[in-house]
Amino acid sequence: MSTGTTTPGGGPRRGAAAPAAETAAPTGATGELRVLAARFTSSPRGAQLARRLAVRQMEEWDHPPASDASCTVALVVGELAANAVRHGRVPGRDFGLRLTLDTATGTVRVEVSDAAAARRPPEAPPSPRPEGESGRGLLLVDALAVRWGSAPRRSVGKTVWAEVPVGATKAGRATGSEDDADRKYPSTTVSSRNIPM
Repeated sequence: MSTGTTTPGGGPRRGAAAPAAETAAPTGATGELRVLAARFTSSPRGAQLARRLAVRQMEEWDHPPASDASCTVALVVGELAANAVRHGRVPGRDFGLRLTLDTATGTVRVEVSDAAAARRPPEAPPSPRPEGESGRGLLLVDALAVRWGSAPRRSVGKTVWAEVPVGATKAGRATGSEDDADRKYPSTTVSSRNIPM
C-alpha cells in the first residue's frame, strides 16, 4: 500500500504522510485533548517525515520549532519511528504516528505503531556497547520521557508510547497528576493535505 500527499508542484510523493488528523476532544473543565494521527511508509524517509510533522504540529500547539518542548517531542518521535522502521517493519505495512496533547497535564503522548508484534522493546533501555554505533535510542527516550512502554495492538503489531512533559500552552496549564495520564485517549480523525517537506 503506497501512501502519499499531493504537493503543490505535482502528484503524490512516495514516503510522505498519508492524510494527517488533528482534533480537540474535551476532557472536562481543566483542559482538552488535541490529537494528530498519521500513517507513513515504513522507510527511513517515512521516519524523517514523521519527525517533521511532529515539529509542525507542536508549532500549531503553541510550541515553536526551536523550543525545548518541540525539540524533545521531535527527538522522541524520531527515535520511536526509526525503531519502527528498523525493527518493526513488515513488508507492505505502514507505521502509524499519534500525538496527543493533554493541555490539563502539559504532556504530549507519542505513540508509534507498527505491524511486528513479535519484536517488542525491552522493559528497560539496553546498555549500549561503548564502541557501538547504535543502540542508544531507547536511552534517549527513557531520559526525555516521564514514562514510556509498549502495548500490543488489537489487530496486529504493537504500539510503543512515551509521555513527554511540554509545560503550559495558551490553552491550558500543566496542573494534572500522573494519574490523569492513565486515562484512555479518544480520537476523531479529520483529514488535511499538503504536509510540507
